[in-house]
Amino acid sequence: MRAAVLGAGAWGTTFAAVLADAGLTVTLWGRDAAVAQEIAATHRNERFLPGVELPASVVGTTDAGLALDGAELVAVALPSQRVRGIVAPFASRVSRDAIVISLMKGMERGTHERMSEVLGEVWDVEPERRAVVSGPNLAKEIAAKQPTATVIASQAEATAEAVARATASSYFRPYTNTDVVGVELSGAYKNVIAVAVGIADGMGFGNNTTATVITRGLAEITRLGLALEAKPDTFSGLAGMGDLIATCASPLSRNHTLGSYIGAGAQLADAIARTGGTAEGVTTSQSIQEFARNHGVDVPICDAVVAMLHEGQPKEAVLGALLARPRKAEGA
Repeated sequence: MRAAVLGAGAWGTTFAAVLADAGLTVTLWGRDAAVAQEIAATHRNERFLPGVELPASVVGTTDAGLALDGAELVAVALPSQRVRGIVAPFASRVSRDAIVISLMKGMERGTHERMSEVLGEVWDVEPERRAVVSGPNLAKEIAAKQPTATVIASQAEATAEAVARATASSYFRPYTNTDVVGVELSGAYKNVIAVAVGIADGMGFGNNTTATVITRGLAEITRLGLALEAKPDTFSGLAGMGDLIATCASPLSRNHTLGSYIGAGAQLADAIARTGGTAEGVTTSQSIQEFARNHGVDVPICDAVVAMLHEGQPKEAVLGALLARPRKAEGA
């Protein structure tokens, strides 16, 4: 089976290696000619995955047609707010029989579309041929072949199972799920909660505060998910709590790192520059806030992140407002 991965950053490169280790031939497309050439010539991507030897069956290229022609699986790992414009020109090169896999965790600003919806729209791919990979997917740990489990979600069980077969290996354990809405919402929203946890860490707060933000963050994600008729079990599983813990606790998380800079006093532009790479929670926080308001769902932690990152409100004032919220039963 041939696969194409669009996006030669850390996660795209790692997923290409996952597919290759499961027995597929993989073409990895990227826009940076130096990165693509290095992958093709040396089977390494030192810019994004330093020290990692890629399987011989991973080939790098900047030619999207070469990557996509004949690919039975097409996985996309590009910045969520720019993916529409990047991949739209490739629509005619994607096979009508290919399974399209979103590796991205975000919500598009303005449209409020999930990433699988964006890909389905620009490439005219029906939901039954779309899949989503989500869960605790810290790229550098997976690239080092540390054991991990993940969720493959699709409206069609056969599609989810096909992607699971194409990724399963001694270190990568996929579980299937048909709750695409819940899985994608969890993946997008957890980045916002990770920014909030990072802010608390940067302000010098300890484990009690971290645990509070994580658990109340999960309550927010679940509340919005249930309003969208997602399945409750999704939020306590790998794509929900599992991904939330990994992203909020790991120093490898760009969203947590950016939040810690904000909490320590940095301005947003400086925090973005110091973080390096894309922290999806920055823009996704605005998308989720707008989306939640449209559905009448209360999201105080997301509101606080937006207030600090985009409205110039001081973190101390926002924290005080959060703690001053009316008391209520925990499950309410």
